[in-house]
Amino acid sequence: MARVGSSVRARRAVGAVKAKRLRRPRRVRAVKCRMDKDRLTLRFADSVPSTFDALENVVDELMDLVRDVKCNDEHLEHVELALREALANAIIHGNRQDPDKKVMVRCFCQPERGMLVTVEDEGSGFDPKKVPDPTQAECLLETHGRGLFLMRRLVDRVRISRSGRRVTLVKRLRP
Repeated sequence: MARVGSSVRARRAVGAVKAKRLRRPRRVRAVKCRMDKDRLTLRFADSVPSTFDALENVVDELMDLVRDVKCNDEHLEHVELALREALANAIIHGNRQDPDKKVMVRCFCQPERGMLVTVEDEGSGFDPKKVPDPTQAECLLETHGRGLFLMRRLVDRVRISRSGRRVTLVKRLRP
């Protein structure tokens, strides 16, 4: 009988380990990114066609601006990669690479606080709750599906609005 009990405990322990592995990774605790709306300054606004050439041009322009105004000197590579992912998602998934559809990009800076970037497409939108977790075993070998995951890890806040057509990225300066 002792053997049966230990077998049951062992199965429970193995089940608990498997369940723990299958859980979504814990989110990094959100940093309170309070941007003062009265002090945010629009530094960049552009509407570009849904092409990858346009993506490159916008990213280059925006990153030059960020460097010039010292809106967020630290973690520039994080901002750039998150911006590239947001734009690529808008072009590929939102506007389906239709060059007649536009992607609107805006960048607001608050020098002592950080920056806020919005990327909005003309597509039908998406439900972020339906985007699978790329760290799950069944998604590990997929060649796509990591953009939203990366954005959430690279910037302090990602907000999805307008039925999934607008992504807002907030990158805060560290005190």
